[in-house]
Amino acid sequence: MGKKSILYFIKKINRPIFTTAELSAISEKSLSTTTQSLNYLQKQGVILKIYQGIWAEVINKPLSPYSIIPFLFPRHQAYLSFISALHLYDIIEQIPQVTTIASITHTRTIITKLGTFSVHQITPGFFDGFGWYKDKSDFLIAEPEKALIDCLYLAGHKKKQFANFPELHFPKTFSFKKAKAWIERIPSPKIRSYTQQKLKIIKHQADK
Repeated sequence: MGKKSILYFIKKINRPIFTTAELSAISEKSLSTTTQSLNYLQKQGVILKIYQGIWAEVINKPLSPYSIIPFLFPRHQAYLSFISALHLYDIIEQIPQVTTIASITHTRTIITKLGTFSVHQITPGFFDGFGWYKDKSDFLIAEPEKALIDCLYLAGHKKKQFANFPELHFPKTFSFKKAKAWIERIPSPKIRSYTQQKLKIIKHQADK
């Protein structure tokens, strides 16, 4: 497959990020042939390999690290949550060092050309409370209340880095009532009790 040919199919996808698998499917070429062509384009500086099987066109404006989230989990949903989501909502000012994601898959760290992603497992019954960011289809994000409770949920599972926050700034739209309702959906009584106590402390500090 020549350079013009592979670029034609990349343009046909019509977004800066794409995968080897989808390019192989629309071009009707094998995965190995597609990969060889993509590696050639990378050497030419036309595209960049972000992660295994995930590529991006080299464009003038920087790509958001959040834009890669749907491609990291092609078989499972995953949503931005915890510290990263709280930062996007301006509840936490400090910029997180890594991007924190909730998923039902195993907890792990994924290092890509767009940044490092810390994936944390959420029990399926508590995997909820998220939607498309600003109603666009770029990536999924937890509601502000769910992002906070997700943090406390992990803290209850001995992940103490999620137990202590920098200064929190809650907007008027933030609902502690909704946050309490999310706690009631935590399956483990022990984790539920821990989360309730932590939320009481946070609310008390916010009311001062």
